[in-house]
Amino acid sequence: MSQTLEAPAPAPSEPSNRVRLSFAQRLLGRPEVGALVAAIIIFIFFMVSAPSFRSAESFFTVLYQSSVIGIVAVGVGLLMIGGEFDLSAGVMVYTAGLVTSMFCWYYGVNLWIGAVLSLIFCLALGFLNGYLVMKTGIPSFLITLGTFFVLQGANLGVTKLVTGTVSSSDISNIDGFSSLQAVFSSSFKIGSVTVWGSVLWWVLFVALAAWTLQRARVGNWIFAVGGNPDSARAVGVPVVRTKIGLFMIVSFLAWFVGMHQLFRFNTLQAGGGVGNEFLYIIAAVVGGTLLTGGFGNAIGVAIGAFIFGMTSLGIIYAGWDPNWFKAFLGVMLLLAVLVNLYVKRMATARKVG
Repeated sequence: MSQTLEAPAPAPSEPSNRVRLSFAQRLLGRPEVGALVAAIIIFIFFMVSAPSFRSAESFFTVLYQSSVIGIVAVGVGLLMIGGEFDLSAGVMVYTAGLVTSMFCWYYGVNLWIGAVLSLIFCLALGFLNGYLVMKTGIPSFLITLGTFFVLQGANLGVTKLVTGTVSSSDISNIDGFSSLQAVFSSSFKIGSVTVWGSVLWWVLFVALAAWTLQRARVGNWIFAVGGNPDSARAVGVPVVRTKIGLFMIVSFLAWFVGMHQLFRFNTLQAGGGVGNEFLYIIAAVVGGTLLTGGFGNAIGVAIGAFIFGMTSLGIIYAGWDPNWFKAFLGVMLLLAVLVNLYVKRMATARKVG
């Protein structure tokens, strides 16, 4: 009689173990987990090794540095989840600012007109990139690499033709400057800390992208076209429209950051932006986005951009040689790819189970 009462005793521990295992799998299956752990470790490291990193002013400077990269990285991350790349995004930021600046300076018109024309121009570039990728079947890497070189050459050539130098003219005295500066490059004080508006815009864009991916039908389309375009097309997903739209989102966000740069500094160097396209991709990959598409989220991309901001300024605050920053980026990218593959396997195993 006692044996029959004692025999079932171990049974309750088995569901508990399964619950714990299931929770661990769910946690590890989230794209941003690896980036979050890395961000915490890097944050603690610089808090210990760089005394000037500990101040509130330094933290908000890191947030600002992260936002300038992170705004465009949000769009690039969405595009990568959709299975494509855009190597022209970095140069397009400066193209946007240069179009506004030179058009308004040369013709003497209100800067709002130049900003709208620049937006139309950037959206047209995004549409062209997406259209060529979808209609020709040429990989987006090659299409946007071509766009990158065209924009790089045009930025330098047209700027020198119009202004006689490789930088745009000061636009601070042109009508519309103060109102556009308030929209794209404002800041305010909280005590002794300066908070740039770009940080708030970054948070807004990340929240909108995260909501879209998790709650909106378009989010399902993005994952579908990145995971398997043929299967997505077979179930009625508008693959062409979705991918072209993603390229246009990248170009819109590039335009937005271009406006921020222009109205913060009043002038731009025509050769700027080269290399930033890799920073956007690194932020997305470090944040858990797979290079093969179909996996990732906006929160992870934001954490990846924050890691970039922390590292780029943390090395300076610590008094180290900033040349080591690029080496750190390379190591971080390699580690992120390995972690992302592991996370993807965990997510796949959870779905199968």
